[in-house]
Amino acid sequence: DVPIDNNASERAIRGFCIGKKNWEMIDTVNGANSSAIIYSIAETAKANNLKPFDYFEYLLTEIPKHVDDKNTDFLAELLPWSDMLPENIRKPQKASGK
Repeated sequence: DVPIDNNASERAIRGFCIGKKNWEMIDTVNGANSSAIIYSIAETAKANNLKPFDYFEYLLTEIPKHVDDKNTDFLAELLPWSDMLPENIRKPQKASGK
């Protein structure tokens, strides 16, 4: 069951497309690549019911703790769909009306 359109993905990138002319870092290839990476992480966080700002804050505090690690297995615990993420970065569940 694949939808015939991709409205969900088009809605997700709409803000990015509207704002890209105002963002100065996108005037280079590296700036565009960096912007795409950051935006992809933010949208993946939203898709996994996380608060993007809190998720970025968590990543930016946890990743430096492992800067000297040779093993990168800790990254699996930081992915947006990981069960190991703290509850405070998750969006509250909406109560059902039943």
